[in-house]
Amino acid sequence: MNWFTWSLLSALFAGLTAVLAKVGVTGVDSNLATAIRTTVILLFAWVMAWMTSRPAELAMLSSRTWLFLALSGVATGLSWLCYFRALQLGQASQVAPVDKLSVVFVLFFAALFLREPLTLRSGLGGLLIVAGAILLAWKR
Repeated sequence: MNWFTWSLLSALFAGLTAVLAKVGVTGVDSNLATAIRTTVILLFAWVMAWMTSRPAELAMLSSRTWLFLALSGVATGLSWLCYFRALQLGQASQVAPVDKLSVVFVLFFAALFLREPLTLRSGLGGLLIVAGAILLAWKR
């Protein structure tokens, strides 16, 4: 499978995540709900890693790799804590589109830090995502 197929599967599971999480956070502290979800993800990720990787690869990781994966993990954790709190306070159909504004942040950060081109096409796409998020999240 190519990157596009994996991306679509990611979007499918992310959409399912929002609905399942909305039901799961009902009547539960959002931080506790995030901790439970994270524990399941942690176990699942390690099982997948052990099934698909060689254990020796772990020892070969550079300190730079560890640093950036750790920082990514912190950012993910903060995102999930905020996301679960937002789900507790709002409707899943409103929270998820606003959360997808992360695409716009990725465009900006990728241009700034990774020197990926920010083109007219990607800028227009980002503006359409912002417009879509506003339309979907705005309830009278």
